[in-house]
Amino acid sequence: MADNPCDPDFGPYAHNCDLLQAGGALPGGAPHDQPDGRPGFAWAVLDALDERVAVLDSSGMVVAINAAWRRHVAADGAAGAACAAVGSDFLVQFLAELDGGAGAGAQGVHDGVRDVLAGRRDSYSLAYRCDLPRPDSWFRLHAVPVGQGWPGAIVTVADITDARRNEEALRIATIAFETTEGMLVTNADGVILRVNQAFTAITGYAQDEVTGKTPAVLSSGRHGPEFYKTMWQSLRVRGRWDGEIWNRRKNGEVYPERLTVTAVRDADQLATHYVASLSDITLSKAATDEIKNLAFYDPLTRLPNRRLLLERLKQALHVLSRSHSINALMFIDLDNFKTLNDTLGHNVGDMLLQQVAERLQACLREGDTVARLGGDEFVVLIEGLDIDPMGAATKAEMVAHKILASLNLPYQLAHHNCRSTPSIGITLFADQRQMPDEVLVQADIAMYQAKKAGRNAMRFFDQQMQDNITARAQLEEQMCLALEQDQFRLYYQVQVDRQGRALGAEALIRWEQADGGFVSPAQFIPLAEETGLILPIGDWVLEQACAQLHAWRRDPAMCELVLAINVSARQFRQHQFVEHVRHALQRYHLPPGVLKLELTESILVDNIEETIATMKELKALGIKFSLDDFGTGYSSLQYLKRLPLDQLKIDQSFVRDLATDGSDQAIVSTITGMATSLNLDVIAEGVETQVQRQRLEAAGCLHYQGYLFGRPLPLAEFEQLVRRCGSAADPST
Repeated sequence: MADNPCDPDFGPYAHNCDLLQAGGALPGGAPHDQPDGRPGFAWAVLDALDERVAVLDSSGMVVAINAAWRRHVAADGAAGAACAAVGSDFLVQFLAELDGGAGAGAQGVHDGVRDVLAGRRDSYSLAYRCDLPRPDSWFRLHAVPVGQGWPGAIVTVADITDARRNEEALRIATIAFETTEGMLVTNADGVILRVNQAFTAITGYAQDEVTGKTPAVLSSGRHGPEFYKTMWQSLRVRGRWDGEIWNRRKNGEVYPERLTVTAVRDADQLATHYVASLSDITLSKAATDEIKNLAFYDPLTRLPNRRLLLERLKQALHVLSRSHSINALMFIDLDNFKTLNDTLGHNVGDMLLQQVAERLQACLREGDTVARLGGDEFVVLIEGLDIDPMGAATKAEMVAHKILASLNLPYQLAHHNCRSTPSIGITLFADQRQMPDEVLVQADIAMYQAKKAGRNAMRFFDQQMQDNITARAQLEEQMCLALEQDQFRLYYQVQVDRQGRALGAEALIRWEQADGGFVSPAQFIPLAEETGLILPIGDWVLEQACAQLHAWRRDPAMCELVLAINVSARQFRQHQFVEHVRHALQRYHLPPGVLKLELTESILVDNIEETIATMKELKALGIKFSLDDFGTGYSSLQYLKRLPLDQLKIDQSFVRDLATDGSDQAIVSTITGMATSLNLDVIAEGVETQVQRQRLEAAGCLHYQGYLFGRPLPLAEFEQLVRRCGSAADPST
């Protein structure tokens, strides 16, 4: 072998072959062939190392080098060969490569290796920089005695460039990790591996308190599942998420935080870790909020100011193009505020304004806006009242009356007990082309109309609407008087079988005013529902119906008639409704089955279980039930079979065109078929012609109500009609 120191060509170093016995060479020994040509085992191991290995004799001469050093020599040419040529003085050549043989580094290597060769130290190491085989490379030289009594040394040179660079990167990363921002590192499953000191300072959690847990330990509970779903979606797609988040410190305090999360990916683009940086933005957010408050909110009442009101009004007008609903703007001015301010002082005036602001907010829904324009002027913006102008006006009026009532209550202002009243102007708007200032001016004009009317009042800007509201208020007042003065009457419309004999009647309320004129039920019944007057009116109808049934008990022609009365949803859901019916039945000694309650499908929309329970209680008293206007509402067949009904009433809208409309014919047939299956009676209302009656009979409907048999009549006329046509319960007819 060319590099075999045992070769005679090595001259004076040939005697060192005694150090390298076949198969038992000492560590660092030179190659030595076995008799069969195989290399020595120890040197074969050294040849397999990535480190360069050289064997020196006691004088520092190179005896042998391993395969790694030979490759280095081949790659680096003369320079590499010079520093480790077999037979060369290792120190002379190596120090020349290191730094030209001068300086403290060279002297240290010289002394260190010489001490190892002389047995004065057990080892020597040095890390050094070299531009071969590539710029800015780093190596570590390590020298140890051969040992076991053999003179010389084994020198290894390892390339530590990557390790040193990794070490430098780690030092830099460690320094960077300990920044003023909180840092958090998790694994791919979101389990926390490490946090920095800033994280501890911000959150209050030390490293050992969060390691092994997830960031959920910081959750404030203010963000829903959608928030975190969006965050993880961004991390999966973009590998990054940043934004503001509310977190909770260890002491329970919730604080705002600026958070940036970055995914660390491997070569296959799979996330292996997540690195989060976070900063407490409590102070900056507070400053931002304060700037916003100064720009958009009144500093005294903390209500939106004119600027924010106009922005919200502008947005409300924009939304009108999609919602088609009607909004309301109320301009509220406190009556005689200047007098109070001048007599009791501005501090007391400010207290009044603050309490007015609180009361206004309490009168409104969460999404409504209350603003203070300045002085004693407030504005209320209510969106989405109704799509119907009259309905919107009615709701706006109700809110205004609520505000009037609230602001009329006494105020305790320091040591003063004061009263203050408002004047309210209302404008309704549904045209997105209007300008915010224009709407505000309309409400302001209406407010001055309220001032002129005597203060402590409300007025609508639109004169026609104002007239309607006034008329409605008058009608409500007149309705209260009608109850007191007994102006309501019951009229009776006969219900017959297919032979035209009377089965009973539906009692219908009529309002006959003192001048003999009548108010349409279509006009006063909806108002009674809205105002709650339907409750005393309903009680009156129940009482009159039971009294009339009692009177008929003494008349053979009338005693078997069944009387139906309409019951509103509001009346039916009264807590004491069952008791009211029970007492009426007992008071007039009525037998079961003579009183029938007609319920509309609207009663079935909500609280179905409660409705069924109430119906069963009434059923136990002998009350019959008819489902009015069947087919026009939203009855569920699932509930229909559970209701203790006796009768379905086919709405007149299906009867009107029954002779010509195939769809109406099909609907009527379906209703009668379903009623038969449910063992229910069927009656049709609005029957006006013989053709309609015949069609109904053909479809299986055998009971009728309508002008063909009789209009709603006063009591005396109704009784005459029954006697003429006869009663179905009277065998003589």
